[in-house]
Order: sequence, then C-alpha cells, then structure tokens
Amino acid sequence: MASSRSTAPGAAGAKQRLASEFASLLKEPWVHFHDPDMIAANLFHWRFGLVVTNPDSDFYEGYFKVDMSFPTDYPYSPPQFKFATSTGIFHPNVYPDGRTCISILHRPGEDLMSGEMASERWSPLQGVESVLRSVLLLLDDPEIGSPANVDASVTYRDDRARYKQRAREAVARSHKDKPEDFVMPESLEAAKPPPKADYDEDFFQPSDEGEFDFGGSDTDDEGDMEFEDEDEDDEDVKMDTEEKAERRQKKAEDSDDGAL
Repeated sequence: MASSRSTAPGAAGAKQRLASEFASLLKEPWVHFHDPDMIAANLFHWRFGLVVTNPDSDFYEGYFKVDMSFPTDYPYSPPQFKFATSTGIFHPNVYPDGRTCISILHRPGEDLMSGEMASERWSPLQGVESVLRSVLLLLDDPEIGSPANVDASVTYRDDRARYKQRAREAVARSHKDKPEDFVMPESLEAAKPPPKADYDEDFFQPSDEGEFDFGGSDTDDEGDMEFEDEDEDDEDVKMDTEEKAERRQKKAEDSDDGAL
C-alpha cells in the first residue's frame, strides 16, 4: 500500500519529478536497486545500494545500503539520506545511526551560524544523483572541521593508516549486504548495469497534474523575440540595399539613353 504522502496536496508534482529521477538512476551502474518494484510503488521512500567505484577511495568496492525519503514538496525541500548498514561506517561525517552531515542536504538559503553559503546547500536544481555524488566525494574527502563522529575525525587527522584500516573493514562488512547475483563493478567504465525492470512505459511519462516547470525563464522568450527583431531588421536592410542598387542601375541606363 502506498504511503499517505503520495496523496497529500501538492504531492503529484513531487511524484512526477521522483519518477523521472528514478528512471534515470536505473541506468547507472553505481546505484543498485535490488527491489525496484518497491520504489515504484512508493516513490517517496527509496532503499538501494550505493557502490564506491573510485579505486583511490578508502572505501573502494564498498556496497553500502542507503535509505532515502522525500518530502511531498520535493524538490523545493531536500530529501533525507542515511546509510542503512547495520554495522555502521567509520567516517568523520557519518553519525552512528547512519545519518550524514553534508551541506547539500540542508535547507535552501545561507546559514550564518554554520557559515554555509546558499550555493553549498540544497536547491530545487539539485536531485538524487547530485546528492549521491556529493556523498561519494565526502567519503573520499571528509570535512573534519565539523565532525559527526569525533573519534573518526581524530583518527583521520592523526593516524591515517588506522583510519584506512577501519574503512577497509567497513567495506568488507558491506559485502554481506550485497545481493548474490550482483556483480561488483571494477570501475565506473566497466560497471555492469543493474537488471532492467519491466514497467508500464506510461508510468514515467510526464503528466499535466501538478507539473513542475524547470525550463527556461520568461526572459528566454524575450531573447527569442529580440533575435526575431534582428532578423526582421536584417531583411529590411537587405531590401533597402536591393532597392538602391536597382535605382542606381536605372539611373545608369537613363544616362546611356540620353547620351545616345
């Protein structure tokens, strides 16, 4: 049974946006939806595997279970993200319960208390893929100035070898959550796409109900009008030039007739 969120006022536009993002991420090899039907039934709650394909990462080859939930006014408000691994991840910016401290998940606008700029925080132009890529970057480059796990932050700063060992242990544990039929990609280029799910093609088609408009602004139309005006001006100039040429030719012919 679908969540009551899906029937809340204003949720239709959020469902449309999430359906489009879900369809796009199904094609990504570093995101593994082990139960796509469950997500298709409730687009406001996603559970999937996030694969670390960067060979330079301390968490390379990790298969980390992820839990994401979305508000009914998505994408105007950010989603919630957490690692759903039972054993946790030893990382400066990951809380013991799996929640992740990252700017892109914070509500839009500047925060004078934290010093975060609006460009670092959530905006409706962001999406699930940008969140996941930001999380993967955070795994490789922790922000130890504002840690969610002080022990991990101190270890990362003072004993990098120990930190790397803890990261590798987390990777080894994560493989227990990996489905048996999933082939871990060796790199992003060599990644094996997840199996395709059979869905009604109309499911992912945009609808008129609650549709969000993320296209160009009205100024784009004004720009088109300006170009049309310029084209008309060019045609006027061309016509004036042709008329002047005809007059010069006629004048020359009249002069020749007078000379005869």
